[in-house]
Amino acid sequence: MRSFSWRIASLAALFAVEGAAISLWLDGELLTQSHGLTRAIGKWAPDLVRGAIAFAIIFFTFAFLQRSEALRRVAEVSNKFKISPPLLAGHIGAMLSFLSLSALLFRIAPKTPNDVVAAAWLLSGMTAVALAALAFVPFIAWVDLIRRTGRLWAYAAAVAVVACSIGDVARVLWRPASVATFYLVRALLGTITPNIIADWSAMRLGTPNFHVVIAPECSGLEGAGLILAFGLLWLLLFRRECRFPHSLLLLPAAVALSFLLNIVRITALILIGNAGFREMATRGFHSQAGWIFFNGVAAAFCLVLGRVSLFSVSSRSEEVAQNPSTAYLLPFLAILAAGLISGAATASFEWLYPLRFLAAALALWMYRKRYSALNWNFGGTAVLAGALVALVWIGFDRVLGIASSGMPADLLAAPLWSRLGWLAFRVIATCLTVPIAEELAFRGFLMRRLVSAEFDSVSFRRVSILALLLSSVLFGALHGHRWIPGVLAGLVFGFLAMRRGRLGDAVAAHATANIVIAAYVLVFHNWSLW
Repeated sequence: MRSFSWRIASLAALFAVEGAAISLWLDGELLTQSHGLTRAIGKWAPDLVRGAIAFAIIFFTFAFLQRSEALRRVAEVSNKFKISPPLLAGHIGAMLSFLSLSALLFRIAPKTPNDVVAAAWLLSGMTAVALAALAFVPFIAWVDLIRRTGRLWAYAAAVAVVACSIGDVARVLWRPASVATFYLVRALLGTITPNIIADWSAMRLGTPNFHVVIAPECSGLEGAGLILAFGLLWLLLFRRECRFPHSLLLLPAAVALSFLLNIVRITALILIGNAGFREMATRGFHSQAGWIFFNGVAAAFCLVLGRVSLFSVSSRSEEVAQNPSTAYLLPFLAILAAGLISGAATASFEWLYPLRFLAAALALWMYRKRYSALNWNFGGTAVLAGALVALVWIGFDRVLGIASSGMPADLLAAPLWSRLGWLAFRVIATCLTVPIAEELAFRGFLMRRLVSAEFDSVSFRRVSILALLLSSVLFGALHGHRWIPGVLAGLVFGFLAMRRGRLGDAVAAHATANIVIAAYVLVFHNWSLW
């Protein structure tokens, strides 16, 4: 299985590097200015590429979550064959042909479109992809993969098509949705305050003291699309536990609830600003309330599907209470929920950051007995690795030229006792509860869950390379524009857990990295790292 995981990871890395280089070099907009096949390629190629990426991610994620035994059988077939140097050479030749035709096509396309060149360009690109796929995984293994995973390919393709199409559909619906949002917010606002300013032509709505412009992006369609995608994935993943077609009724219900909560969000935003808290409304509440409502709808969707007999094959309330994943995920989710709440109540500075520490500490205390089964021991290698991760993290900002910033003005102007108290909570959370919560979620749960549904019985030594890679990528995505050092940190922490088979090494490395970064922030006043 490890060899197969290495092959898939290597193939994905190859495609990622080549795709990134090509996207930086070629400007697809030039092809849309042409005619015939050239124009069609320029118009549809980006959607096809996004669809292919979405299909691959969904297919392999579901395969690891639900068909791990099938993947193990496919790996046995694949491992009988070596990576093919002739096919790799063919891939390189096809890529050279693709690059040469790219230079020609993008030079002549706007003025003198040539469908023959466009067809050859398209064919060479598809040939390069096929040869690379066959070089790493033999054809018989691909066929066996499709056969053993059943209809998973169809489900993945359907969700990928929906994901790629939803953007175009949303753009068509943006205007009518924003108009509906405007009138519904005005109606709800009118039941609370009589002084309303409503300018339909400019989509401006509010009170004499505070008003907002309902842009198409504020129509609630993005949240509705997110909850629709979430619901579809959940129903596919847990379809055996859901009662059909009854469960399908929850999809439009969740979408409608998400849209209505967006009405509530905008109304509350106007009322908060009208009450004199303009900065809180435009900063904290505006950016965080949407995520709070999305998480609430998603949680309600899962609870209803799991506990209401109309939608569930069997009530899972007792199973949920005993589900081992809760102990691994709850501390991390508590931090996220507390962050959303403190962020929504924030104007210019997050004074309620201690909520994150208290929420995580409470969750960890609740499940302290369950954590006693984990190996919390660690060695000096983990501490050294954590220090190196911190140096990479700090160096990443310096390489990118991210300007350092001093202590926030609000914190600097606060009384000494208040400033020291906030700093104490920030340092303790950063160096203690955050490392434990994140390692429980990403290494303790996710990395092993990608190996088997019975993750709690999976030894860290049995974790596959692909599971390590996928969990590290998701961990990196959590850190925004620092996703590159985030992925590297995830790989280091995951490797440490796999090396000795204990979570303690990962936690120690993570805590050490955060301690070094915290010390750097406080000593050198580089608050941009926080």
